[in-house]
Amino acid sequence: MAVQQPLVIHSHKVTHPKTELHIPVVSGAPNPAAEQAINTDIRKGVQMLISEQGSLEDPRSEMLGWFETKTNEKNVFSISLFNYAYTGGAHGMTLQKSLTFNTQSGHSYTLAQLFKPGADYVKRLSDLVAQQIAERDIQTLEPFKSIRPDQDYYIADRSLVVYFQLYELAAYAYGFVYFPISVYDLQDIMDENGPLGLMSASN
Repeated sequence: MAVQQPLVIHSHKVTHPKTELHIPVVSGAPNPAAEQAINTDIRKGVQMLISEQGSLEDPRSEMLGWFETKTNEKNVFSISLFNYAYTGGAHGMTLQKSLTFNTQSGHSYTLAQLFKPGADYVKRLSDLVAQQIAERDIQTLEPFKSIRPDQDYYIADRSLVVYFQLYELAAYAYGFVYFPISVYDLQDIMDENGPLGLMSASN
Protein backbone atom coordinates (compact mmCIF):
# COMPACT_ATOMS: atom_id res chain seq x y z
CA MET A 1 0.00 0.00 0.00
CA ALA A 2 1.41 3.38 -0.99
CA VAL A 3 1.95 5.65 1.97
CA GLN A 4 0.39 9.05 1.49
CA GLN A 5 1.41 12.36 2.99
CA PRO A 6 -0.25 13.27 6.31
CA LEU A 7 -3.63 14.97 6.12
CA VAL A 8 -3.78 18.75 6.42
CA ILE A 9 -5.89 19.75 9.42
CA HIS A 10 -7.59 23.12 9.77
CA SER A 11 -9.48 24.35 12.82
CA HIS A 12 -12.89 25.76 11.93
CA LYS A 13 -14.23 28.05 14.64
CA VAL A 14 -17.98 28.10 15.26
CA THR A 15 -19.46 30.49 17.80
CA HIS A 16 -22.99 30.76 19.17
CA PRO A 17 -24.26 32.40 22.34
CA LYS A 18 -22.54 30.56 25.25
CA THR A 19 -20.75 28.26 22.77
CA GLU A 20 -17.35 28.19 21.08
CA LEU A 21 -16.37 25.15 19.03
CA HIS A 22 -13.10 24.45 17.24
CA ILE A 23 -13.92 21.75 14.70
CA PRO A 24 -11.22 19.93 12.70
CA VAL A 25 -11.58 19.95 8.92
CA VAL A 26 -9.19 17.75 6.95
CA SER A 27 -7.89 18.10 3.41
CA GLY A 28 -5.15 16.45 1.38
CA ALA A 29 -6.64 12.93 1.38
CA PRO A 30 -5.74 10.86 -1.71
CA ASN A 31 -9.30 11.01 -3.01
CA PRO A 32 -12.29 13.33 -2.47
CA ALA A 33 -14.58 10.52 -1.27
CA ALA A 34 -12.20 9.60 1.59
CA GLU A 35 -11.86 13.25 2.57
CA GLN A 36 -15.62 13.74 2.58
CA ALA A 37 -16.18 10.56 4.63
CA ILE A 38 -13.65 11.66 7.27
CA ASN A 39 -15.06 15.19 7.56
CA THR A 40 -18.64 13.87 7.72
CA ASP A 41 -17.78 11.46 10.56
CA ILE A 42 -15.99 14.24 12.44
CA ARG A 43 -19.01 16.54 12.18
CA LYS A 44 -21.27 13.71 13.39
CA GLY A 45 -18.95 13.15 16.34
CA VAL A 46 -18.99 16.82 17.28
CA GLN A 47 -22.79 16.89 17.04
CA MET A 48 -23.11 13.75 19.16
CA LEU A 49 -21.05 15.32 21.96
CA ILE A 50 -23.15 18.49 21.83
CA SER A 51 -26.38 16.51 22.10
CA GLU A 52 -25.03 14.40 24.98
CA GLN A 53 -24.25 17.51 27.01
CA GLY A 54 -27.89 18.57 27.10
CA SER A 55 -29.43 22.00 27.59
CA LEU A 56 -27.61 25.31 28.02
CA GLU A 57 -30.67 26.99 29.52
CA ASP A 58 -28.94 27.86 32.80
CA PRO A 59 -27.85 31.53 32.50
CA ARG A 60 -24.35 30.58 33.69
CA SER A 61 -23.97 27.75 31.21
CA GLU A 62 -21.28 27.58 28.56
CA MET A 63 -19.85 25.09 26.06
CA LEU A 64 -16.37 24.72 24.60
CA GLY A 65 -15.25 22.26 21.94
CA TRP A 66 -11.72 21.39 20.79
CA PHE A 67 -9.69 18.53 19.39
CA GLU A 68 -6.30 16.80 19.58
CA THR A 69 -4.61 14.95 16.71
CA LYS A 70 -3.17 11.65 17.99
CA THR A 71 -1.82 10.06 14.79
CA ASN A 72 -1.46 11.42 11.27
CA GLU A 73 0.95 9.11 9.43
CA LYS A 74 1.20 5.76 7.61
CA ASN A 75 -2.34 6.17 6.20
CA VAL A 76 -3.74 6.30 9.75
CA PHE A 77 -5.53 9.35 11.16
CA SER A 78 -6.63 9.19 14.80
CA ILE A 79 -8.20 12.16 16.53
CA SER A 80 -9.94 12.99 19.81
CA LEU A 81 -12.85 15.42 19.97
CA PHE A 82 -13.57 17.11 23.30
CA ASN A 83 -16.59 18.98 24.58
CA TYR A 84 -16.77 20.79 27.90
CA ALA A 85 -20.09 22.14 29.11
CA TYR A 86 -21.20 23.76 32.31
CA THR A 87 -24.95 23.36 32.66
CA GLY A 88 -25.31 24.14 36.37
CA GLY A 89 -24.24 22.15 39.41
CA ALA A 90 -20.90 21.79 41.18
CA HIS A 91 -18.72 21.60 38.08
CA GLY A 92 -18.80 21.23 34.33
CA MET A 93 -18.52 17.97 32.41
CA THR A 94 -16.02 17.10 29.68
CA LEU A 95 -16.77 14.39 27.12
CA GLN A 96 -14.33 12.85 24.68
CA LYS A 97 -14.96 10.96 21.44
CA SER A 98 -12.14 9.53 19.37
CA LEU A 99 -12.16 8.52 15.73
CA THR A 100 -9.60 6.47 13.79
CA PHE A 101 -9.55 6.40 9.99
CA ASN A 102 -7.77 4.87 7.06
CA THR A 103 -6.89 8.01 5.07
CA GLN A 104 -6.97 6.21 1.72
CA SER A 105 -10.50 4.87 2.07
CA GLY A 106 -11.99 7.20 4.70
CA HIS A 107 -13.13 4.13 6.66
CA SER A 108 -13.68 4.72 10.39
CA TYR A 109 -12.74 1.78 12.63
CA THR A 110 -14.61 0.43 15.61
CA LEU A 111 -12.42 -1.18 18.27
CA ALA A 112 -13.46 -4.67 17.09
CA GLN A 113 -12.36 -3.89 13.53
CA LEU A 114 -8.76 -3.40 14.67
CA PHE A 115 -8.52 -7.14 15.29
CA LYS A 116 -8.79 -10.39 13.36
CA PRO A 117 -12.36 -11.73 13.02
CA GLY A 118 -13.19 -13.90 16.03
CA ALA A 119 -10.23 -12.70 18.10
CA ASP A 120 -11.06 -12.38 21.80
CA TYR A 121 -9.76 -8.82 21.94
CA VAL A 122 -12.07 -7.90 24.85
CA LYS A 123 -10.40 -10.41 27.18
CA ARG A 124 -6.87 -9.52 26.02
CA LEU A 125 -7.39 -5.78 26.47
CA SER A 126 -9.28 -6.26 29.75
CA ASP A 127 -6.39 -8.31 31.16
CA LEU A 128 -3.87 -5.64 30.15
CA VAL A 129 -6.05 -2.86 31.61
CA ALA A 130 -6.51 -4.81 34.86
CA GLN A 131 -2.74 -5.22 35.11
CA GLN A 132 -2.20 -1.46 34.72
CA ILE A 133 -4.95 -0.65 37.26
CA ALA A 134 -3.06 -2.76 39.79
CA GLU A 135 0.38 -1.41 38.86
CA ARG A 136 -0.77 2.23 38.93
CA ASP A 137 -2.92 1.74 42.04
CA ILE A 138 -5.99 3.31 40.40
CA GLN A 139 -8.93 3.43 42.80
CA THR A 140 -11.90 2.28 40.72
CA LEU A 141 -15.50 3.08 41.61
CA GLU A 142 -16.43 -0.59 41.16
CA PRO A 143 -14.17 -3.64 40.90
CA PHE A 144 -12.94 -3.69 37.27
CA LYS A 145 -14.22 -6.67 35.30
CA SER A 146 -13.96 -5.88 31.61
CA ILE A 147 -13.82 -3.20 28.97
CA ARG A 148 -16.86 -2.69 26.75
CA PRO A 149 -16.62 -4.29 23.27
CA ASP A 150 -16.93 -0.74 21.90
CA GLN A 151 -14.64 0.88 24.49
CA ASP A 152 -13.31 4.34 23.59
CA TYR A 153 -9.83 4.32 22.09
CA TYR A 154 -7.37 6.17 19.91
CA ILE A 155 -4.03 5.30 18.35
CA ALA A 156 -0.92 7.26 19.31
CA ASP A 157 2.47 6.35 17.87
CA ARG A 158 2.75 2.56 18.23
CA SER A 159 0.20 2.25 21.00
CA LEU A 160 -3.48 1.53 21.24
CA VAL A 161 -4.79 3.82 23.97
CA VAL A 162 -7.97 2.52 25.60
CA TYR A 163 -9.68 5.05 27.84
CA PHE A 164 -12.66 5.63 30.10
CA GLN A 165 -14.94 8.64 30.34
CA LEU A 166 -15.25 10.70 33.53
CA TYR A 167 -16.98 8.60 36.23
CA GLU A 168 -16.95 5.49 33.98
CA LEU A 169 -14.10 3.81 35.86
CA ALA A 170 -12.86 6.16 38.57
CA ALA A 171 -13.80 9.30 40.49
CA TYR A 172 -14.10 12.68 38.74
CA ALA A 173 -10.73 13.78 40.15
CA TYR A 174 -8.96 11.16 38.02
CA GLY A 175 -10.25 12.74 34.81
CA PHE A 176 -10.09 10.52 31.75
CA VAL A 177 -8.23 7.32 32.61
CA TYR A 178 -5.93 6.23 29.77
CA PHE A 179 -4.33 2.81 29.24
CA PRO A 180 -1.63 2.77 26.55
CA ILE A 181 -1.01 -0.70 25.14
CA SER A 182 1.90 -1.38 22.79
CA VAL A 183 0.87 -2.68 19.37
CA TYR A 184 3.55 -5.36 19.84
CA ASP A 185 1.53 -6.83 22.72
CA LEU A 186 -1.36 -7.34 20.28
CA GLN A 187 0.42 -8.60 17.18
CA ASP A 188 -1.06 -12.09 17.28
CA ILE A 189 -4.67 -10.85 17.28
CA MET A 190 -4.56 -7.54 15.37
CA ASP A 191 -5.63 -7.18 11.76
CA GLU A 192 -2.35 -6.78 9.89
CA ASN A 193 -4.08 -4.62 7.27
CA GLY A 194 -5.81 -2.39 9.82
CA PRO A 195 -4.48 0.67 11.66
CA LEU A 196 -2.56 -1.33 14.29
CA GLY A 197 -0.85 -3.34 11.57
CA LEU A 198 0.04 -0.20 9.65
CA MET A 199 1.46 1.48 12.78
CA SER A 200 3.56 -1.58 13.72
CA ALA A 201 5.16 -1.75 10.28
CA SER A 202 8.80 -0.65 10.35
CA ASN A 203 8.66 1.61 7.30
